[in-house]
Amino acid sequence: MILSTTVTRDPLHVEAITGVILAGGRGSRMGGVDKGLQNFNGVPLALHTLMRLSPQVGGIMINANRNLAAYESFGVPVWPDSTGLGEYAGPLAGFLTGLERVETPYMLMVPCDTPLFPQDLVARMAEAFAREDADFALAAAPEEDGQLRPQPVFCLMRIGMLESLVRFTQSGGRKIDAWTAQHKTVIVPFNQPGDDPRGFFNANTLAELHQLESRLP
Repeated sequence: MILSTTVTRDPLHVEAITGVILAGGRGSRMGGVDKGLQNFNGVPLALHTLMRLSPQVGGIMINANRNLAAYESFGVPVWPDSTGLGEYAGPLAGFLTGLERVETPYMLMVPCDTPLFPQDLVARMAEAFAREDADFALAAAPEEDGQLRPQPVFCLMRIGMLESLVRFTQSGGRKIDAWTAQHKTVIVPFNQPGDDPRGFFNANTLAELHQLESRLP
């Protein structure tokens, strides 16, 4: 993996990128509830994510595996996993579904449980992606010790990666970063002055969700 520097290329056009919101998990650490439908500041997490992401991309779809009518009420296409990987096969099942359905040249994945992700997420990832002529861009955020850690679910990629992902999953692969490591990947740091340290905090439990909500201004 490489940190973004060097060659200058034209940035990706917003309209060329479709955002895919991952809301297809079991929500096991939330007691089995549908995580994307849990309220954050009075709005379902998936809808909050949709509203935060919409200005940054050309189009959006949601990957969900239950309560499909509720997700469809948000007004964007909703697709369940249809990949043959088994029920609730993890985020790569959502990646596969997106790559099969998205019609733009590029796709950006975001999870539904990280409600404070940066409002310039796509611009910064797309700039690094284009500059490095990469196959993937992964966000990275600082841990409590200050070390940058990749956030592989926040992933920008070329649509042409479908065949590679099919091969990877058919061979038993399930980890996002193990797949992206097979290709040219740029790591995009979100540790600049002004970046919200909570920007990539994902709420795995209802308590964590309420704790994050209580810290809003």
